[in-house]
Amino acid sequence: MDSSNFQSSIFQKTKITSINSINEQNLDSNVVTSFLKPIYLEQLMKAGVHYGHQVQYWNPKMSEFIYTEKNGVHILNLLKTISCLQKACQYVFKSSQMNKTFLFVGTKYQASKLIANQAQKCGAFYINKRWLGGMLTNWSTMQTRIEMLNSLEQEFNENRFSSYPKKQAAVLMRQLTVLQNNLGGVKSMTRVPDIVIIVDQNREYLAVSECRKLNIPIISLVDSNCNPDFIDFPIPANDDAQRSINYVLTQLTDSILAAKDQFLSSHDI
Repeated sequence: MDSSNFQSSIFQKTKITSINSINEQNLDSNVVTSFLKPIYLEQLMKAGVHYGHQVQYWNPKMSEFIYTEKNGVHILNLLKTISCLQKACQYVFKSSQMNKTFLFVGTKYQASKLIANQAQKCGAFYINKRWLGGMLTNWSTMQTRIEMLNSLEQEFNENRFSSYPKKQAAVLMRQLTVLQNNLGGVKSMTRVPDIVIIVDQNREYLAVSECRKLNIPIISLVDSNCNPDFIDFPIPANDDAQRSINYVLTQLTDSILAAKDQFLSSHDI
């Protein structure tokens, strides 16, 4: 298959409106679609969402989401991506209307800053440096670490470190830095989140495992080397390219914000 035929076979210059165009019969008509952003195949192509991993690294359970193979690399089916992304956007929209909490997880270099930015944008919690074992399943212990972080930050902001001996102040400063890196994005989280959004299922296997134990719904990008059976709302997409990650996360965060905007407008706030 030459390049031109390949491009034309998976690219259509047709706007496919989120929650409106694909598998419409499976979508909830109660969702106010006018609040949700459209999804364009052209944007997905430009973001490189369709690129999977090399063929030898694929997971056979991803076969339904794979369109073809080109130059030893799997190409994901963007129509499947749009359908799955629509369902995920619908779900977060409805969940945001119900005031549910979200936790964004992505510790790989390509996703770290994007996770923090998108989570802060929609008022969600996030983990973008390191997933600590027991983050959710051992929440009571994790709360004590968060309390320590908040206590140290208060001391630092009140300039109390300067009153301590230099050695003690240095130790406390190191503790504060480590806690901020690991728990800074969840320091105001008072309970286990309702929904977890993950970038790179394989890297964040501990997070996936804990969510499954606690029956917390998972929304995740799934590349060609992932197992979609572990995810409640899999979104077939390139989970290594920043533009691809950012596109998918932006659609999800904008859907969360859309629900909040709808609530404010309906109550004239």
